[in-house]
Amino acid sequence: MDTAFVGHVHALRLALTDPRFDACAVTGALSVQAGAREALDKAVATEGAHGSGPYADRLAAAVEATGTAVQRPELGSLVAAVPADADEREAAAAAVAAVDEEAVRLRSAVKSRDGFFTTFAISPYSRYIARWCARRGLTPNQVTTASLITALIAAGCAATGERWGYVAAGVLLIVSFVLDCTDGQLARYSLQYSTMGAWLDATFDRAKEYSFYAGLALGAARNGDDVWGLALGAMILMTCRHVVDFSFNEANHDATANTSPTAALSDRLDSVGWTVWVRRMIILPIGERWAMIAVLTAFTTPRIVFYALIAGCAFGALYTTAGRVLRSLTRKARRTDRAAQALADLTDSGPLAELQARLLRGRAGSFGSVYVAALGTVLMAGAALYLPFGDPRLIAVAVIYVMTAGLAVAAPLKGALDWLIPPLFRAAEYVTVLALAAKADVPGALPAAFGLIAAVAYHHYDTVYRIRGGTGAPPHWLVRTIGGHEGRVLLTAVLAAVLVDRASDFPVALTVLAVFVALVVLVESIRFWVSSGAPAVHDEGEPA
Repeated sequence: MDTAFVGHVHALRLALTDPRFDACAVTGALSVQAGAREALDKAVATEGAHGSGPYADRLAAAVEATGTAVQRPELGSLVAAVPADADEREAAAAAVAAVDEEAVRLRSAVKSRDGFFTTFAISPYSRYIARWCARRGLTPNQVTTASLITALIAAGCAATGERWGYVAAGVLLIVSFVLDCTDGQLARYSLQYSTMGAWLDATFDRAKEYSFYAGLALGAARNGDDVWGLALGAMILMTCRHVVDFSFNEANHDATANTSPTAALSDRLDSVGWTVWVRRMIILPIGERWAMIAVLTAFTTPRIVFYALIAGCAFGALYTTAGRVLRSLTRKARRTDRAAQALADLTDSGPLAELQARLLRGRAGSFGSVYVAALGTVLMAGAALYLPFGDPRLIAVAVIYVMTAGLAVAAPLKGALDWLIPPLFRAAEYVTVLALAAKADVPGALPAAFGLIAAVAYHHYDTVYRIRGGTGAPPHWLVRTIGGHEGRVLLTAVLAAVLVDRASDFPVALTVLAVFVALVVLVESIRFWVSSGAPAVHDEGEPA
């Protein structure tokens, strides 16, 4: 840091204390972490670090010249300057005095892009809760954990099946969401980003939401209403919708010639203020979704909650997916090898699909990957829904599904609609499990299926956030160990056929499979996210 620096303290915080970047700089200040230490040593030894101007600025330029990215945070109205004379120093000091640094810091703690409910009903006061937490030494991880515990208590209240329990559950769910917003705002306010925080923030939202679904289903069961199928359907719909979002974003993350008339229309609509909020609300992002769930839980029944949730999420999924399909068909984007690999990782293809793909590699160019995946998904899901429980023909259909799964990933996934392949595979697997559990028609089958899909969904979310963090997908041995999507589909079909005369054992088989998947995935996931190689980021993506 230059000793002549004049500016706001928070400008220095942004440059010197943000752990997410190997190198970060503002005028007069530069910080590097271990990953950029070698680049700094080279910069010091080069002529680029000598000459006129602040030494820190010259070092930053020299570090960039070595090929190391230097993050330069947007300061907005914050001041960071190295005055050359007394007049400039006086002007810089006046600029510092004219800006309320704390107000800027509080505003920057809130996401620049968020849902309507979060922006106008939560963030106006949750940012002050974040500041209160920061001044008392609380960490974002502690707030995130408090949010999870609150949501689990809410689920427990819902599980009572009593009206007081439903009202308490609704109130506690909103409190949990306030804390969920607060943890990210605290991280941005105090720049407390961490590897553990990235993992907690990425996974706890789903754990909270799906635990609440289970609580509602247990509460309904106490009153003689079985809504486990609806709870499972809501979880499947939400997960598939998120996979659509993730796959589309990864496919187009670094695509070139990435324009289309549909995207241009969307940009024009964004220029009309009120349409931005309408379009964000109708997709039922997490804030609106949790508010709806909380209110309906307090005043109606679990069945009505799930009906409204499924209807709202289905509309949002159709709206966003249709728009993305139109964009993909009307743009002429050239996708990179990195994007193709990310999509291949998101398919969660196991050893059976990999074997099929290896046998077909080099001869698969004439096949439409997404159409093959769609055919396999329709055949598998349709057969699971149509055929009686335990029908051996379902095994034959599952074998065909395995073959289509391998064929779909035999060629690089660079087609216009290949980003649809991961959500298609998710739908095939999840719907198959749901259909077989429902057709078994024995106590415990649907709750066991809920547990299995929750464990598999965690693995799929974990894969997404590792790719987002730039560290790649989980290791191949993990995907192979849990069978890949096609292996689990085939195994589930075989279990149903083997246990057709002992359907009461089917829930036990699903439970054993769920526990196995959960243990393998969680142990490896925890090992990764607490390691030094995990990305120190907080999710700043679109509201989910």
